[in-house]
Amino acid sequence: MSIINRHRNFSVRLRDAGLKSASRTWIFCFLFLAICTPVFGQESAIVLSNAAEVISLPAEQASRMLKVHITGVVTASDPILKGRFFLQDSTGGVFVDNVNGRHLDPGDLVEVSGITYAGAFAPTVTAPTVKVISHASLPAAKPISIEQLMSGAEDSQRIEISGIVRDARIDGGRLMLDLAAGGYRFRAFLPSASGFEPEKLIGAEAMVRGTAAEAHNRSLRQLIAVEIYIPDSADFVIKKPDSINPFDRPIIPLDKLAQFRRDSSLAQRVHVRGVVTFQQPGERVFLQNDTSGLQVQSRQRTDLTPGEVVDAVGFLSFENYLPVLQDSIFRKTTDPVLEIKPQPATVQDLQNGLYHANYISITGNLIELTVNAKSATLVLQSSNFTFTATANDVLGQAQLASLAIGSTLSVSGIALAQIDSFGTLQSFQILVPDANDVTVIKKPSWLTPNRLLIGLLILASALFVIVSWSLMLSRKNAALNFAIGERERAQGALQQAHDKLEERVKERTEQLKFEITARKESEVQFKAILTERTRLAQELHDTVEQTLTGIALQLDTASKLHERSPDTSMRHLELARNMMSKSQVEVRRSVWDLRSRDLEQFDLSNALAEGARQMTYGTNMNVNVQTHGERQPLPEVVEENLLRIGQEALANIIKHSHATGVDMELQFDRRLVSLQVKDNGVGFDREKAVGPQEGHFGLLGMSERAKRVGGLFTISSKPGEGTLIRVEIPLTPSAELQTQPNDSASHMT
Repeated sequence: MSIINRHRNFSVRLRDAGLKSASRTWIFCFLFLAICTPVFGQESAIVLSNAAEVISLPAEQASRMLKVHITGVVTASDPILKGRFFLQDSTGGVFVDNVNGRHLDPGDLVEVSGITYAGAFAPTVTAPTVKVISHASLPAAKPISIEQLMSGAEDSQRIEISGIVRDARIDGGRLMLDLAAGGYRFRAFLPSASGFEPEKLIGAEAMVRGTAAEAHNRSLRQLIAVEIYIPDSADFVIKKPDSINPFDRPIIPLDKLAQFRRDSSLAQRVHVRGVVTFQQPGERVFLQNDTSGLQVQSRQRTDLTPGEVVDAVGFLSFENYLPVLQDSIFRKTTDPVLEIKPQPATVQDLQNGLYHANYISITGNLIELTVNAKSATLVLQSSNFTFTATANDVLGQAQLASLAIGSTLSVSGIALAQIDSFGTLQSFQILVPDANDVTVIKKPSWLTPNRLLIGLLILASALFVIVSWSLMLSRKNAALNFAIGERERAQGALQQAHDKLEERVKERTEQLKFEITARKESEVQFKAILTERTRLAQELHDTVEQTLTGIALQLDTASKLHERSPDTSMRHLELARNMMSKSQVEVRRSVWDLRSRDLEQFDLSNALAEGARQMTYGTNMNVNVQTHGERQPLPEVVEENLLRIGQEALANIIKHSHATGVDMELQFDRRLVSLQVKDNGVGFDREKAVGPQEGHFGLLGMSERAKRVGGLFTISSKPGEGTLIRVEIPLTPSAELQTQPNDSASHMT
């Protein structure tokens, strides 16, 4: 029953006792105020005072808009952030979403008041009030590894890390740097490019100090890339410049690039030369020599003509286990333009590892074609191997739409293979430079899939006409009338026999149904009797046993104090007599109505506290009862079982643990309620503990009570370390909890 219903019943009893109208009015007012006063969570009073407390919040808790008051130093405030900035104190850093607010400078000492927000990746401070106090030195940068940086764990923190400059360019007055370290890549921003020549920075080993940030997928709250905001040019240090012009380094043949070289280093640019076979300006260019091809990735947009010989420098890397030159620059040579012709190739050649990034021609059967405004994709098959040919923004692309499925085509273009770690070909595609590189060798046969479908439709229509004509003839066949009549007469005779048999089966079914029902009723009555007996025994055991335990303690105390302090001894005797009277009342109530009297007078938390006070009165045991979370009304059966479990646990502690302190914690959550009882007693070994076989049912009874309301009962204990009992009960509404009888008695040891 809810707390409101309990107050209503209490008011009715006061009215029936004949209280005066004025008194009843005051009581009703008091009860109304007690019920309707809002219960505010403890979180409303929490004020987070440092960055570590904010950044450590789980997303769900950060979204509760907890109050924040932090004093720290601005470590980054790039203009592109539009007023937002990073702040760091002695505990760490945090992002402040001061959108469209006053621009702050790195080093400003500020006082920020705001609320927490889950953020798109890590918790942040939003809706801030910012007060500039003074100017201070930036916090010391924390040296970290590339793995720490790329994990995202250092988000909003001022860090220090080194890497190789892979790319440098000016973006709106800022210096944008791409660095690589340990196989990872990250980006850094310097607010001013003044004094730097970006092209001379590439290839240098540099150390950066700044604030780590991230690029993220907002809908999934997942990390995509890592960025570092460098506040000042002093925090960008060139440790080792690339002093040699990379074009002055020896030229490495394309087929030797990924082979063993003692001086090979992925941190140093290499110099290659080749003939241009295909270019996608601003993205990549493909080079080729007599034996091999290479994909060169470059932002450079200089137009190249197929057949030109160019020098390229860049960083060797591997994609899909195949070499590629990244962050490259190139320049034309004075060599004459060569005529390039595709190298005839087969699927077997590609499976043998040949012709990756080469300009080849290959034959296959067209099995699928997709053409739109910007691209055309051809799916071909050759030697039972399927591959694709892609033409993006090429001249004559529209003519590819006229290709017929089933045609045998010769396709010329750049082969891009994908292999696994064992060098086995998984797939490949052909980049088609021009629509004229697709040639029809053989047109498909006359019996195309479309024509086959039309033929099937015509055949189906003919079959439908034939079947309809046959049905019409069958209806007009007068000879069938005689057969139908004979069949109806035979069917009538069979129906009579069937009706008799059905009647007999029905009679026998009713007889069996009656016998089965009688047997089930007998079984149900027997189980109900057993259940009721067990319930009564458990309830009497829970209530009377606990009271008798308290009486025994009071009598023992009175006996010890009788000679030294008769008055104190008499108080303990009086308390024992009161507890005996309570036991008598509980016995009568257990027979008539097992509803807990404690829960009629108090809520669950106070009932636990009152029971603990009575059971430990006069002893040296201190019981601390605490309630956490927003209190809420619970189903009767849940309150009753939690109360009995708590009383049973305390009774066991008094009898067995020799404890001096007990902590009882009642935790309310939106989805469950939990009760935890912990003592500082002697503890025990569960494997050696006595159980039902020795007449001790306490642990079993508590476990059964938890299961009865769909809860989880756990106990942990070690000799000399006390005992911890925890019960968790879900609060999901169910018919079982709402209608379950109050058979919540517990066995006690």
